[in-house]
Amino acid sequence: MPQQVPRLLIVFGLMIAGLVAARRFLIPKTFGELGHYRAAAVDAIAARKIKYAGRAACGACHDDIAKTHAGHRHAGVSCEVCHGPAAGHVDAPADVRPTAPRERGQCPLCHGYDPSRPTGFPQIDPVAHNPLKPCISCHNPHAPEPPRTPEECGACHGQIARAKAVSPHALLECTTCHETDKRHKIEPTLSRPSKPASRAFCGQCHAPEATSAKQVPRVDMAAHGEQYVCWQCHYPHFPELK
Repeated sequence: MPQQVPRLLIVFGLMIAGLVAARRFLIPKTFGELGHYRAAAVDAIAARKIKYAGRAACGACHDDIAKTHAGHRHAGVSCEVCHGPAAGHVDAPADVRPTAPRERGQCPLCHGYDPSRPTGFPQIDPVAHNPLKPCISCHNPHAPEPPRTPEECGACHGQIARAKAVSPHALLECTTCHETDKRHKIEPTLSRPSKPASRAFCGQCHAPEATSAKQVPRVDMAAHGEQYVCWQCHYPHFPELK
């Protein structure tokens, strides 16, 4: 028998013994009684002091603010996300006051540029966007629509704007390829831009007979890519060739 085999058996034996010991001495007694977790955790959590009051409790007194909040873009954000736990305030309104963030650093926690956030989510560069001014000087946090309609698509589509800025399509206006109703900048989820639905659209610039500049890459639209729409293979905001 090779000498490695007994050594491996010893290792496996120690691992099994460790697992048995861990199950016996480390796993909580109530683990598994109500599922794959510690059953006693339910009672432990229920015994903790309640800190959050909930949106309904806030609206009972602040009905004017609640009505404004419900009709605008922060409707899905609970009051206590920004104002902190408010159960103590509900129990003793005069003695416990919730926080009211007014400093500039609060809003960029959600709206500072971060490429991991979904496209279309409003994002700004906190260094360049109205530096040193508190966000609430221009935006009502309960109805945070911008005081004027953004002129550039990059105000919400920051990640796309950054990619496009260094791509061969840098000089193309977004509306060249996307038919966009003016309502999209006010109610983005209710009015969606279009995107090219046929190969012929890209062929306006990239077909051999197109009248675009000579340096624009040309392809045989009849043979290249078969039945696929161009953007199914080429990322249009940075259409590098492979």
